[in-house]
Amino acid sequence: MTRFDVHPDAAAVAEATADHFVRAAVAAIEERGIFRVALSGGGTPKQVYPLLLEPARRDAVDWAAVEFFWGDERSVPPDHPESNFGVAYGMLISQLPRVRPDRIHRMPAEAPDIDAAALSYESEIRLAFDARGDEPPAFDLIWLGMGPDGHTASLFPGSDGLDEVRRWVIGNWAPSQETWRMTLTFPVLDAGRDVVVAVTGADKADALGRIREGGSDLPAARVDGEQVTWILDRAAAGEPA
Repeated sequence: MTRFDVHPDAAAVAEATADHFVRAAVAAIEERGIFRVALSGGGTPKQVYPLLLEPARRDAVDWAAVEFFWGDERSVPPDHPESNFGVAYGMLISQLPRVRPDRIHRMPAEAPDIDAAALSYESEIRLAFDARGDEPPAFDLIWLGMGPDGHTASLFPGSDGLDEVRRWVIGNWAPSQETWRMTLTFPVLDAGRDVVVAVTGADKADALGRIREGGSDLPAARVDGEQVTWILDRAAAGEPA
């Protein structure tokens, strides 16, 4: 099931995304005793992370039962300002109570052999989920964004990763960025119990309009999980303010 929720502005999108995160965490911990989340990169998380630290949201979650993964990562070390891990750790994880270090799974995308590193990360996911077969893991929440070109995670238009059907994690060359990225693949994105795609800004309106019309071949249009919620501001939705 896919739905599109439109909010007035980027601040409202951040609030809705933070609330969605907390609801998903509380429900997963109540049902399964653990909340496994794949975090997003991009600009929206920088607005959401401070909201998750506000007492009402922070105290609603048993952070010792949260296991952190990432949907994608740039080929930079963890202390680089563009590191998705670095942003999440500095702005959120390091400030949360009771987080278990063994439940923080950073993508080592700066490794010289990114394909070997991706295989290693896939093995790390298998161990965390106790996965024994080829069926992709069911993350409790996969948090995504979308670029103006319609990419999501690091699955870019024209990239080889769009055709991956077996691997869970790959090194993917991003043609428009002229760089390597590490990313989860569509089999994993589609297996998520709950997928949220937070999108803001008028520069996304064209791609988003094509996706909402249906039949688009943009990467973000291919995310087809059990429950996919797009959280949009009016600018991204192409609506007047």
